[in-house]
Amino acid sequence: MFEKVLIANRGEIALRIHRACKEMGIQTVAVHSTADSDAMHVRLADEAVCIGPPAPRDSYLNIPTILSAANITRADAIHPGVGFLAENADFAQMVEEHGHVFIGPTPEHIRIMGDKIAAKEKAVEIGLPVVPGSEGGIEDEGEAIAVAKEIGFPLIIKAAAGGGGRGMKVAESEADLPEALSLCRAEAKAAFGNDAVYLERYLSHPRHIEVQILADGQGGCIHMGERDCSLQRRHQKVVEEAPSPALNTEERDQIGGVVTDALKEMGYRSAGTVEFLYQDGEFYFIEMNTRLQVEHPISEMICGLDLVREQIRVAAGAPLGFDQDDLTFFGHAIECRVTAEDPETFAPSPGRIKDYHAPGGLGVRVDSHLYSGYSIPPFYDSLVSKLVVHGANRNECLMRLRRALEEYVIGGIKTTIPLHERVISDPAFIDGAYDIHWLERFLGLKD
Repeated sequence: MFEKVLIANRGEIALRIHRACKEMGIQTVAVHSTADSDAMHVRLADEAVCIGPPAPRDSYLNIPTILSAANITRADAIHPGVGFLAENADFAQMVEEHGHVFIGPTPEHIRIMGDKIAAKEKAVEIGLPVVPGSEGGIEDEGEAIAVAKEIGFPLIIKAAAGGGGRGMKVAESEADLPEALSLCRAEAKAAFGNDAVYLERYLSHPRHIEVQILADGQGGCIHMGERDCSLQRRHQKVVEEAPSPALNTEERDQIGGVVTDALKEMGYRSAGTVEFLYQDGEFYFIEMNTRLQVEHPISEMICGLDLVREQIRVAAGAPLGFDQDDLTFFGHAIECRVTAEDPETFAPSPGRIKDYHAPGGLGVRVDSHLYSGYSIPPFYDSLVSKLVVHGANRNECLMRLRRALEEYVIGGIKTTIPLHERVISDPAFIDGAYDIHWLERFLGLKD
């Protein structure tokens, strides 16, 4: 097992990784920007190294500086967390080349799944169901029109290197296609430095269903059930729950089996999430995230498995030590992503935390790096807390979540706690009758 792990991230996820390491008897190294010198994980880590000024490109995305910190502190391994360099195949490769272990998948798998066109081709190869669409990238308008006539309208144009909801445009008809194609290419080039795009059939009322997997690269692979991540604003997840209220037991077992068989075929190692659109009883692969997910706690809550601990064990060369039949799923879990934003306008609200009181009680978990007196810097993602609640069933979970949100106090800044209270009290959410467009309609962002 590793003696020392460097955590190449910040915020709540860095604290989450630190806690898992300490419970395993592993020392931690926190790297941080000058803006994060007072962060909770920096205070708690065994060692801390400042790696640059606030701008991510000069600190959390600065590969040479992070590798130097690992060398100086003699860290055995590097955990990339979520975001920043977590799905950067070049970083993973350089970590290994410099004599450290990358706690994650192989650079090859990160590279394949990081390119949406290559990922779709790999999905077909390993037996995952895909949305009808172009077989590869679209070179020009003429090819786009020809492909569109085969798959039908409406369709969606996606950036091959896309993510986070950027680089996607919908064309309702052939007349819309040229402008949508041009806009998508331009957005993809600006956001990702790559204007390659592809086409897929646009599903009008799908749910976003993702399957959490864990594999050891030695033939062992299990799934931790599915998560429903359909409540999204501008393609950013807001509320997630597990299991999905839309699936029955047969569908749940079927998609879990398909995914684990595919990932075994692929020879995958580490944690990963295979994401699907689900509509009218059919699943369609959209992408695979080759990293830990923000919403991983709800999977942990329903099966009692510490995913970060298992990630670290697998990276150290250990086999899983259990199979699918050893997992027992129990109850229901919901996660609310609390952000430092105005709950009405979503304007950022960084600042000093004047009061902080986290809810507690049976089945309540708060993953947060906040504390009274902490100043939230304006340079990073606005996520400040994940409120995760578990109950014996969905109704109990909802009642407990309502109580927990009422207890939660984050003073001095604006947060989205009031938005979450509104969402979980709406009859459509209570009934589980929502799709990926529901939240934006609820917020008045679309008809």
